[in-house]
Amino acid sequence: MKKRVNTSKFLKRIKISACAVILALSMGLLSGCSQVTESDTIVAGSTSVQPYAEILAEAFMAKDPEAVIDIQGGGSSAGITATQTHSADIGMSSRSLEEGEKDLWSVEIAKDGLAIIVNPENPVKNLTSDQIRDIYAAEITDWSQVGGTKAKINIIAREEGSGTRSAFTELLMGKQEITPKAIVQDSNGAVRQLVADDPNAIGFISLGLVSNEVKALNLDGVEATRENIMNNSYKLSRQFLFVTNGEPTGIQKSFIDFTLSSEGQKLLSKEGLIPSAEGASK
Repeated sequence: MKKRVNTSKFLKRIKISACAVILALSMGLLSGCSQVTESDTIVAGSTSVQPYAEILAEAFMAKDPEAVIDIQGGGSSAGITATQTHSADIGMSSRSLEEGEKDLWSVEIAKDGLAIIVNPENPVKNLTSDQIRDIYAAEITDWSQVGGTKAKINIIAREEGSGTRSAFTELLMGKQEITPKAIVQDSNGAVRQLVADDPNAIGFISLGLVSNEVKALNLDGVEATRENIMNNSYKLSRQFLFVTNGEPTGIQKSFIDFTLSSEGQKLLSKEGLIPSAEGASK
């Protein structure tokens, strides 16, 4: 029988790896990463979904002190792969499933917007879709070309395999490629920090993770808000998914059901996400 865990220790039980846990899991390697037990339910993948999954896991474990939910990052593609290989019980994805992944069971847990962010010192407040596309293709290279002060634009992007990058590419870039000169980061938090530290930087992150350290730009004259995503006037939005290898059962199902419950959806809404249609129907 499992030992009950004191409520004050919940956060300690959400073990977030500081290294490439998901890739290690997929290869059967756990050396140097967080230790997990066979009784842990591993939820792995998108670093955009990760902070919200941590909040859900804490609340879920408060209701069931014997449950152990282990939240790990790694990116959408890595989380999906880990789910396919049974290295993770639930995958987190901030992009739609692709061919070769659609045999997985999936559910939308919420919607999120993508925010184009700059440093608060940057005087630019609005960019068009075409301007952002040209900046990320390195066809526009100086802030003075888009109404700012004369300074080289420092482009920050997410890594290949990131759901955030996939959504940005699909929604904005079209046939153009992100310049290889972009500074690549492996999490939304890292992108936000670089932009916060650099008056000439531009990046894109989950709308729910925008803080006063950075400034979200208007896109085509439309403010980046959850209200504007809901009324479809702000076009940079995406799904947050939970995926499993087959119909979820046991703790997997209980955790997903909690996420889609009124209580779970209220937690996500409080954090700036838009409740899912699936959750709203429960």
